[in-house]
Amino acid sequence: MMRSRAWTTTWSVLRLAMAAAIVAAVIAQLVQSVSNAVDAGRHVPTIITNFFSFFTILSNVSAAVVLVVAALWFLTRGRGRDAEPTGIAVALACVTTYMVITGIVYNTLLRGYDLEPGAVVPWSNEVLHLLGPLFLLADLFVGPLRRALPWRTVWAIVAFPIVWVVYTMIRAPFITNPGSGDPFWYPYPFLNPNFADLQPISGYPGVVLYVIGISVAIIAVGALVVWWGRRVGARMPDSGAAPTRPEAPGDAPGPTRPEAPLDAPAASGGAVGTAPGGGAGTVETAGSPAAAPDA
Repeated sequence: MMRSRAWTTTWSVLRLAMAAAIVAAVIAQLVQSVSNAVDAGRHVPTIITNFFSFFTILSNVSAAVVLVVAALWFLTRGRGRDAEPTGIAVALACVTTYMVITGIVYNTLLRGYDLEPGAVVPWSNEVLHLLGPLFLLADLFVGPLRRALPWRTVWAIVAFPIVWVVYTMIRAPFITNPGSGDPFWYPYPFLNPNFADLQPISGYPGVVLYVIGISVAIIAVGALVVWWGRRVGARMPDSGAAPTRPEAPGDAPGPTRPEAPLDAPAASGGAVGTAPGGGAGTVETAGSPAAAPDA
């Protein structure tokens, strides 16, 4: 069913709908944050920069872009294809990992964390931290026209979170918190070495502990995404040969036909013969930042 044109079209439309919901949620939260900043007389450019420094926001915006690209590719160019382009496959693997981590981190560490009243748009918060991650998780398992990716894709997946952590930790001490006036601003409490209630250890040792733990989670989820894709996805050789479908357990190999020498003379009259090529069936695989309330 998941390889049928009807299912692929349906899922592409659902991808567009989810992307639209994510964009609406991001805009709603941004408007709320800027409006609160204006009312409180805070520095709006800093508020906007901080807003787009949340891993939640970056992962959701990336996911929306990739979902739109993947859907439009199928609707405009993907009909009759066996697998999505490599670039789309890698992008889906990345944003799927980031969104799943966003959902896990928020709902295990940050849900219920105290914020200023009115700082969060409730429905937007649920789209960004729950519905979006769940959709990308579903997309991994039922998304159509998936391509099997090499294991080295895991390193591409972890590259962005590493860059984001470095950016966050370097920038934070130079930003005055618009709300509290503290001479630092960290998007999440578990990255803040000044947070006295950081558990189980406060200060930089506690931050390092959380960074290591979340990094392990990102690698594990990224490896799961790539493994699942390799299990069910189409392998597309670089040579341009027909894609191959992973054999199901118990499948018996089909009969093979020996190829005739390319220059062997034919039995009648010495014409040059060529051996016919064989074809192979196909199947596909599936493939973006973790986060907190974005205030």
